[in-house]
Amino acid sequence: MEKIFKTEIAGRPLVVETGKLAQFANGSALVKYGDTTILSTATASAQPKEGIDFFPLSVDYEEKMYAVGKIPGGYIKREGRPSEKAILTSRVIDRPIRPLFPKDLRNDVVVSNLVMSVDQDCSPEITAMIGTSIAIAISDIPWKGPVGGVVLGLIDNKTVINPTEAQRKESQMYVTLAGTASKICMVEAGANEVPDDIMLQAIADGHEVIKEIVAFINSIVAEIGKPKFTYESADVPEDVFAAVKEFGWDKMRKAVLSDDKSVRDANVAALQEEVAAMLEEKEEGLSSWTADAIYKLEKKVVRDYLFREHVRVDGRALDQIRPLSCDVDVIPRVHGSSFFQRGQTQVVNICTLAPLSEAQNLEGLDTENKKRYIHHYNFPGYSVGEAKSSRSPGRREIGHGALAERSLIPVLPSEEEFPYAIRTVSEITMSNGSTSQGSVCASTLSLMDAGVPIKRPVAGISSGLIVNEENDEDFLVFMDIQGIEDFFGDMDFKVAGTTEGITSIQVDIKVEGLSLDIIKAAFEMTRKGRLQIINDIILPRISAPRAELKPTAPRIISMQVPVDKIREVIGSGGKVINKIIADTGADIDINDDGKLFISTPDLEAADKAKKIINGIISDPEVGAEFEGTVTRLMDFGAFVEFIPGKEGLVHISKLAWNRVDKVEDVVHEGDKVKVKVIEIDSQGRINLSIRDTLPKPEGYVEEEPRRRENRPQRERRGGFSGNRERRNFDNNDDDSNRKGRRIEF
Repeated sequence: MEKIFKTEIAGRPLVVETGKLAQFANGSALVKYGDTTILSTATASAQPKEGIDFFPLSVDYEEKMYAVGKIPGGYIKREGRPSEKAILTSRVIDRPIRPLFPKDLRNDVVVSNLVMSVDQDCSPEITAMIGTSIAIAISDIPWKGPVGGVVLGLIDNKTVINPTEAQRKESQMYVTLAGTASKICMVEAGANEVPDDIMLQAIADGHEVIKEIVAFINSIVAEIGKPKFTYESADVPEDVFAAVKEFGWDKMRKAVLSDDKSVRDANVAALQEEVAAMLEEKEEGLSSWTADAIYKLEKKVVRDYLFREHVRVDGRALDQIRPLSCDVDVIPRVHGSSFFQRGQTQVVNICTLAPLSEAQNLEGLDTENKKRYIHHYNFPGYSVGEAKSSRSPGRREIGHGALAERSLIPVLPSEEEFPYAIRTVSEITMSNGSTSQGSVCASTLSLMDAGVPIKRPVAGISSGLIVNEENDEDFLVFMDIQGIEDFFGDMDFKVAGTTEGITSIQVDIKVEGLSLDIIKAAFEMTRKGRLQIINDIILPRISAPRAELKPTAPRIISMQVPVDKIREVIGSGGKVINKIIADTGADIDINDDGKLFISTPDLEAADKAKKIINGIISDPEVGAEFEGTVTRLMDFGAFVEFIPGKEGLVHISKLAWNRVDKVEDVVHEGDKVKVKVIEIDSQGRINLSIRDTLPKPEGYVEEEPRRRENRPQRERRGGFSGNRERRNFDNNDDDSNRKGRRIEF
């Protein structure tokens, strides 16, 4: 039965339609926020998936170009693999909903969000998050939701809920926030060095709106929600785990105490063999539960060490960072490079500089069509000791790369200050937790090594969480989590920033939510950590960006060309600009607004190209001298291209100090000659002279001008007059070069 529910968020209507579309899904809703329209569905398999030890949840966010009135680019004209933005949005939706599903559920659950129309003032990502929450909540799939979501902006230090497109351009941050009625479930933020206390207040403001959204969804569930289906738990049987705990508790406590991941893994693997033998001896077939039981036992031991005894497996204090080291200029010939290590996590980062024309083109549903700064993150199998061949980047790699990218954007110089496209690549060579934040630190180092004038260094650090299972207000926050603490803890709270404030946040949780007290404690701990990394590690190694670029890096000179001169610089069919490129070896890009960039590692070539372009866009002055090329010969003189795209006439009388009967006696087509501007008439036509660049002969006497009767018969008849030639030349010339080639005789 079709139902319609309505409310408002940030002064804009939210309309939910159910019971009409996608009725075969377990739950579905057509959600409209303003004119943004999303079809959200949640579907579960009837039977659990065999042979897996995790909850199989998939979240899709499908961008359709028709949503913004576009046809997809390319030959096929059909949407292909998800864009990077779509993948990141899927991750943002996944993170708050996943912890609310039963951990022992093994039925496939697929959540799909089909973007059907986009109103740029109403975020499709938030609309999809709310639609997802509604679709799951009204379905029969077991879940502890609903959740709500908002975007937070900051203008004049005031929180803005779901900022419009115009407000987003002014905002000092873009924070995606999700939560339940009582807790925060997810934070994803990019910010322009926002202080911790202001960020915390904005999160508190956003949670108040989330509570209203959750109440609205609960009212829908109360009216049309389905009873949740029952399922067979995939958890380890209680009696089996009790036997494993009794046998292996003390052994596991000894096994996990090491600051070396490989040693810990070997100890746990040996214990797992003992447990398997014990279970099989106890009852045939029980050993099939060994892997799950060992995982559960190791988790309980690590959490007990941390929460009860404040002991970390590697012996660190709760607020202590693992050993740190870094270096720069570690790879030859590249434009910038660095090495950063935290404990057993290593990152090598390489920075590449290029002309702005190399910026990434984007095709998506928002208004962003270019990306100047690109960060890529690679996580090979060898970094964790796995024999796994390389594949194309997965969602994790794309997400971690985007997080590091977002962390550095606020400190990058503007295009006017530094006219380069910038790419940094993080190669993870060893991983034991928090590689994304290691990538932030390594990127800072390689950017500074490359000579990119960033405002301040950025560092990233993560904090972990253990919550008392009996009282969720009793918790423990600790700094710089390694892999084992990430696996068995309740939170990975990543914060990157400068000494002045936060530039990015990403929060992954395994519990049902975080209180503001937990978030405040995490902010305090991560701020201490990032300041330590910046002041004690990064700045002592490289105190400021290098003053000079590496010899292999391109030198880019920016110029402003008057808009009415752009056609002259380009020339017909690109003839002029391509000739400058061929003559100088420099790459040249010019925008529609006249902004021009010259790129080459050779500064002399760049200066030469700049000089030529300045000559094209500035009118030559009488008395100026140029090196030019003879392009055509006439009976009355020679045309000389003295600036690419600009020609003038050297009259036969100005070829030499002596009398010249034939032009060919002095010059030929293709000759390089030095010329001097001797006249520019009222119509901009230019007369040149070769003889005035040469020393005047001693005793030279100017000859009388030739009388008309001495001219060739054909010229007296008008068949080949200078004026006629000028007219024909002007009429035949193309528009782009006509102005620069008008000749006076």
